Amino acid sequence: MEHRINAFTASPKAYQALATMEQFVDSCGLERLLLELVKMRASQINGCAYCLDMHSKDARALGETEQRLYALNAWREAPFYSERERAALEWTEAITQISETHAPDDVYQRVSKQFKPEDLANLTLAIATINSWNRLCIAFRVTPGSYTSQLQPLKASA
Repeated sequence: MEHRINAFTASPKAYQALATMEQFVDSCGLERLLLELVKMRASQINGCAYCLDMHSKDARALGETEQRLYALNAWREAPFYSERERAALEWTEAITQISETHAPDDVYQRVSKQFKPEDLANLTLAIATINSWNRLCIAFRVTPGSYTSQLQPLKASA
C-alpha cells in the first residue's frame, strides 16, 4: 500500500492533541504491560499494521513474553492472562466494536470488578486513544516496520 499523507505534519495541532492524550494514558497509573496488551488487541481488531508493529516492540521492550503476544488474539482460550487482563481485553473488544456491542452490561460488570472507577475511566480513554491512532494510521497508510522502541524493561516489583 502506498503512504498517503503525513497527517501529523499536515495538522500539527491535531497530532499534539492526540499525543497529549497518549501521554496521559501512559502516565495514568495503569500497568504499562496491561496498556500494551490493550493497544495490541484494539490494533488487531482494527487491522492496524503500524500500531501492531509499534506496540509489539514496546511490549517486548517492557518484558512481555512472545507467548502472550502470539496468543493475544485468542486470549479467552489461553491460560496465561490474569483476570484483570482478561477483563481489560474484553472491555477493549467491546469498546473497539462499540457500534456492534454498545458496551454490554455484563462486560461492564466484569470489568468494574477488576478496576476502580478512575482506572476504568482511564482504561476506556486508553482504548479510545488507540482506536484514534489506528484510524489515522490506517486511513493514511502509515508504513509499519521502521519503529524502534525507546522503552526500558520494567523493574520487577518486590
